[in-house]
Amino acid sequence: MAAPREAPERRPFGRRFLTDPARLFQHNAWDNVEWSEEQEASARSKVQENSSQLLPQDKQEEYEVNAKRYWDDFYKIHENGFFKDRHWLFTEFPELAPNRNPSQNGDSVHEFSNKEESNNEGLGSCENGHCSLETRAENQLNLIKSTPEICTAELATQLNQSDGDYPGSSASYRILEVGCGAGNTVFPILQTNNDPGLFVYCCDFSTTAVDLVQNNADYDSSRCFAFVHDLCNDQSPFPMPDKSLDVVILIFVLSAILPEKMQCIVNRLSRLLKPGGMILLRDYGRYDLAQLRFKKGQCLSDNFYVRGDGTRVYFFTQDELDDLFTTAGLEKIQNLVDRRLQVNRGKQMTMYRVWIQCKYRKPAAP
Repeated sequence: MAAPREAPERRPFGRRFLTDPARLFQHNAWDNVEWSEEQEASARSKVQENSSQLLPQDKQEEYEVNAKRYWDDFYKIHENGFFKDRHWLFTEFPELAPNRNPSQNGDSVHEFSNKEESNNEGLGSCENGHCSLETRAENQLNLIKSTPEICTAELATQLNQSDGDYPGSSASYRILEVGCGAGNTVFPILQTNNDPGLFVYCCDFSTTAVDLVQNNADYDSSRCFAFVHDLCNDQSPFPMPDKSLDVVILIFVLSAILPEKMQCIVNRLSRLLKPGGMILLRDYGRYDLAQLRFKKGQCLSDNFYVRGDGTRVYFFTQDELDDLFTTAGLEKIQNLVDRRLQVNRGKQMTMYRVWIQCKYRKPAAP
């Protein structure tokens, strides 16, 4: 009997180049696409146009005050169907499963935002200003019927800080995902990283999102702790102490926060890291397709917009992110811009995406 064919190792972004325009529709995406001066000027012009009229200050304050409600509504509508599980994470961020064998890829691992379209819905499709990075989930996650009590970081802190015990205190490798949504990052980590010493924390602003995670059939409280947390409230405690985490993950999360609050948040997260621990980030870059699609009247401030559903998004430059992390005392390991040309072969459409990927490390103790 023939030996089973080993799945090809998935390549990190930046290794598929469009050298022959005639091959444009042979793949779903092309990496590191160079923009012409004309394209750059056109993007800059679109941003100047859609940001020429800012929302009134009272409206901006309303979106800030009601931010939690807008995200709760988002997850009530979409539940766990907006994004597919992010199995690409383990190629871009091997720190999430340090002992993983690349041959584990199997059929479940896909090119990042580079999947075959199943219903011509299209990569990079936008709804209410949310430009999805992946096609919609083909299968809903299996939800169990019982609804556990939503745990907050405050409750966990009250329960365990007195005796130094806390969720995951006996673990040897601790990961925190901030802005976990419906669990599209958390569950692939739990499925892929089989380290018995692993413990994963995940939190979200939205009670509805945390409810989806805790109700998921794959939620295992012996390996994971999901809790509601408001990053913007610096008085809201985390369930784990400072200097206890190996990795903090920020996947399209920092961009949803009021720009003037970002530095305080990065400072707080950096304090949670052990010496040598890392923050891993993937987020929207300046002139991404999503930014260019905003209409006049949706801009809150420079490069910061409100979507039709009330959620907000910022579009970064590499230097802005570098300033945030280095000001927090972290050292740069990686800060890359991914200019990607996505292709919808069914509709013969092209879409230019711009994302930034970062890794910043807390210096080792002297």
